[in-house]
Amino acid sequence: MVWSRKLSRRVGEVREGVREARKHQRDWKANKACFKAEYKAAQEAGEIHPKAGLGSGFGLLPWLLLGMGAFSNLFKGEAANPWIGALGLLTFNSLYVYVAFRAFHQETRDAVSTRVALVLMGLVTCGLALGYGGNWLLFFPLLGLATGAVVRLPHLRWVGAVVTVVAGAASVFRDGWGGLDTAYATWISTMVTAAILSLSEAVRQLREAREELARRAVEEERLRFSRDLHDLLGHTLSVIVVKSEAARRLAPRDLDAALVQVCDIESVGRQALTEIREAVTGYREGSLSTDLDRAVSALRAAGIEPVVHRSGHPLTAQTETLLGWVVREAVTNAVRHSGAERCEISVRGSAERVLLRVWDDGRGTAAGTAPTVRERGGECGGECGGDCRGENAGTVSIPVVGGTGLKGLAERLAAAGGSLEAGPGPRGGFVVRAELPVESVAPGPSGEPAGAVRGARIDEVAG
Repeated sequence: MVWSRKLSRRVGEVREGVREARKHQRDWKANKACFKAEYKAAQEAGEIHPKAGLGSGFGLLPWLLLGMGAFSNLFKGEAANPWIGALGLLTFNSLYVYVAFRAFHQETRDAVSTRVALVLMGLVTCGLALGYGGNWLLFFPLLGLATGAVVRLPHLRWVGAVVTVVAGAASVFRDGWGGLDTAYATWISTMVTAAILSLSEAVRQLREAREELARRAVEEERLRFSRDLHDLLGHTLSVIVVKSEAARRLAPRDLDAALVQVCDIESVGRQALTEIREAVTGYREGSLSTDLDRAVSALRAAGIEPVVHRSGHPLTAQTETLLGWVVREAVTNAVRHSGAERCEISVRGSAERVLLRVWDDGRGTAAGTAPTVRERGGECGGECGGDCRGENAGTVSIPVVGGTGLKGLAERLAAAGGSLEAGPGPRGGFVVRAELPVESVAPGPSGEPAGAVRGARIDEVAG
């Protein structure tokens, strides 16, 4: 029984020790993770250099051990004039450290002071090698290492050749033909150091370029998303506001008509929620027919007579999406600012280009204008039935309104190879004209005529 109690007590002590060790291990892992996070944050803040070792002058300092033979000669009293040798050794080491720490930044590496220090180091090396020989010749490979760290192509070849020739001549003068090994070591140290540091610098530049591209991609995505939200919410909220005002006006005298407007508000709100979800996920595909239907509904609710004409070839999903955004923005501006009585929307396509034109007979732009652009009249080739030729024949200057929505649309269409022009029309009102290339031809939906737009009166736009 006594041995069993001792055994159980021993087992308990072992288990307690294991639990304590595991606890210390968990604490160590947590502290290590915390240290890594803090170290990374300090690197990103610039408090710590992101590249240790070969990324800083400390990576070149261990090579100073090649001078231990010369130091040993001084310490043992084997060198003549030890005070001159000690002064030369101190001067060389000081210049080497100075050059090493200035070799990893282009501004300091190309500075005149760094080049002067390298030349002085070469003179000191030649003096020590010719004066003492032996172990002191090993300063030539150190000189080559410093030269490779500072000099880059195209000057590296001839500078390295000069350093190698001087090292070979001094070594042969002191130690005979066996000194050619020193010349070879000098050449290798020069070229290998330059190659390694150039590669390290190229990798660092590529990393910085990648980070810059990532930042630009994030900025462009934010801009795209902000434009999407503006295009979606700006038009939808305007429709909701207009229909709410119409319902408020109709409610006292025609409750059924007011309920119709309320039902439209509910439908528009549900559709807006769906489109926002699709925009967030990045899979939104617009339908020009749907956008035209909603534009007609919004214009009628605002008391503006809509006239829509659509003809030409079927369009790709991307082209319909872009044109739908233009319709949304133009109709939203017409409802909000124009005070118009009539709004004409014309979509006309050919085998290569598609032209969208939105015109209202309101008071035109009240906002400031930007520098004018030129609208090229008659480019539809007469497909509009004389509409474009009659109003835009020749060249007409149209100032572009400086609104956020139109500017964003202009950027979108320009990226797709198209153009957007907006401003007061020659016969009054306000004109928005968008032109896009037709990327491909897709079959129409179930034989529906290209010119059919549900909920709108189909008519030719009056010239």
